[in-house]
Amino acid sequence: MERERQHHNVTLAILTLAGAAFALQQTMVFPALRTFQEEFGSTTAWTTWVLTGFLVSGAVLTPILGRLGDQFGKERLLLISLGLFLAGCLGAAFAWNLWSLIAFRVVSGAGGALFPLSFAIIRDEFPPEKVKVGIGLLSAVWGVGGGFGIVLSGLIVDNFTWRYLFLLGSIPVALSLVLVARYVPESPIRSPSKVDVPGALLLSGGLISLMLALTEGEHWGWTSPLLLGVLALAAVFFLLWGVVESRSSSPMVDLHMLAHRPILLTNIATLISGFALFSCFVLVPAFVETDSTNGYGFSASATQAGLYLLPSSLAMLFAGPLAGAIGRRYGSKWPLAIGMLVVSFAALLFATMHDDPGTVLLASALLGLGVGAAFAAMAGLIADNVDPREMGVAAGMNTVVRMIGGVIGGQVGAALLTTRTIGDSSVPAESAFTITFALSAVTALVAAAIAVSIGSRPERRQLAAASASSGRTSAVRPHG
Repeated sequence: MERERQHHNVTLAILTLAGAAFALQQTMVFPALRTFQEEFGSTTAWTTWVLTGFLVSGAVLTPILGRLGDQFGKERLLLISLGLFLAGCLGAAFAWNLWSLIAFRVVSGAGGALFPLSFAIIRDEFPPEKVKVGIGLLSAVWGVGGGFGIVLSGLIVDNFTWRYLFLLGSIPVALSLVLVARYVPESPIRSPSKVDVPGALLLSGGLISLMLALTEGEHWGWTSPLLLGVLALAAVFFLLWGVVESRSSSPMVDLHMLAHRPILLTNIATLISGFALFSCFVLVPAFVETDSTNGYGFSASATQAGLYLLPSSLAMLFAGPLAGAIGRRYGSKWPLAIGMLVVSFAALLFATMHDDPGTVLLASALLGLGVGAAFAAMAGLIADNVDPREMGVAAGMNTVVRMIGGVIGGQVGAALLTTRTIGDSSVPAESAFTITFALSAVTALVAAAIAVSIGSRPERRQLAAASASSGRTSAVRPHG
């Protein structure tokens, strides 16, 4: 066991594979949403629950499995998370209707816990100077893997059955499961904790109520008593959740840590960035696949739709390291702010200049560049502003916030496409895309403004401060 502990690069490679497997499954459904809708005869909004259910499940189960990992062992809970993820993938491959597909995707959402569990394993097992690098790499994998998942999905949907999305996607999950069991050591570090069941139930109730209102808004009427009642119920759930979390001895989410200004602002920017990212990722494939006889769109196949997002994936490969270099020199808030400005500009291009395929490809590349820089910078900001012992928990919270933003962004986009259609058809009107892209541009701009107000110190100044205080008995914690 001690021999295996020395090979932290092997551990990082295995955790990176697991993270890539999750990222692929998270986004591979994007180009296939129209295929699911046609095969199962459903609406755009309910079909989007194939993605929404996955993200809601991940948002709820991630902190629960993270807490259990602190108590019973990170490697053990990572295996359980991957096992549930694998079971959900295999079940989805054999789904017999839309509801069974959504149910299996909910099971797969347990895989979201692999990120905070992996962060905690890195914190426990890696040399101190390697911790931030490892966490940054895993954060970058989330964006890069997700981008390539969209491209791969188009090829599968056009040339094979959609069921191969989940069958082929289960292979890296199964491989990760075997490699984690064989090579990743169990951490001896334990911290007493218990599962916050009331908090989990209240957060689930709030998220599901909110998503249900967005899904059924067109059918019920956006000002109907039923819709307003469901929205009020969601607000009550979220309010009670906040009260329970603030009073719990072992909260699902540590609200006191969230109140620390740099962490609070980073998570707000993360929430908004998740909204902007997923609304764009849901919209771009749907837009380019629309038959051009409707006055817009490029009549693209699922494969071609994936290729329109290929520039995003390639740009993410370079954005992460670039953001890291800028963050070390000037502070991580600047690549986050710049990244969200680029995302805002990309969404604005999508909204105003979408008639030309070349412009859409350019906007796609800018979207990936901005998202890749922002995600890498978020991990840096979290690491800069929390005690090392809190890194796993803080990173897990950031993952949850990103998922919640993605849930809202994806569902708002789907709701607008369902609400604004051409005549009596189910084909979304061009204005539905324009409005949603514009909304993403505005929210990304807000995130950039928030990022600028986050306090952070460049890594070189932190190292200098640490060196100057080396004679002290207590370490200095960086502040904004």
